Amino acid sequence: MLVTAVLFWQVVLAVHIAAVLLTFGVTFSYPFIYLVAAKVEPRAMPWYHKTRSLIGQRLISPGLVLVLAAGIYLASDLHQWKFFYVQWGFAVVVVIGGLGGAFYAPREKKLAALAERDVAAAGGATVSFSTEYRTLARRIAMVDWFALVLILITVYVMTIQT
Repeated sequence: MLVTAVLFWQVVLAVHIAAVLLTFGVTFSYPFIYLVAAKVEPRAMPWYHKTRSLIGQRLISPGLVLVLAAGIYLASDLHQWKFFYVQWGFAVVVVIGGLGGAFYAPREKKLAALAERDVAAAGGATVSFSTEYRTLARRIAMVDWFALVLILITVYVMTIQT
C-alpha cells in the first residue's frame, strides 16, 4: 500500500534513528582501528587519539544533542514518557554524554600526549609504549566496551519498546 502522507513525528523518528547511527556508528570501529593501528603503524597512535578526541567533540557531542532533542520531541508528542524504553534511552544519553565530557575528553588528550612522547623517545627505532600509556589505553578500552554494550542494549530496548 502506498502511503501518501507522512506525519511530522515520523520524520523526527527518522532523524532520531539517523542521528543515533551517525553519532555512534564510528565508535563501533574504534577497537578494530586501535588494534590494527597499534600493530601495523604504532607511530600513528598520536594521530588516532587526537582524531578520536575531535570526533568526540565535533560529531558525538553534537549528535547526542540531536538524539536527545528528537527523543524528547517524540516522547512528548506521542505521550511516551511513562514507558521504560524512553526513560532508559534518556538515561543512556546522559551517561554517554557524561562519559564523553568527564572521562573520554581528558583521557584521550593525555593518551595522545603519552603516545607522542613514546614515539619521540623511540626515535627511528621500534616504538615501545610505556606502562602509563598501556594502562590508560586499557582503561579507555574497558569504558569503550561498556559504552558499546550500553548502546546495543538501548537499540534492543528501543526496538521492543517495553
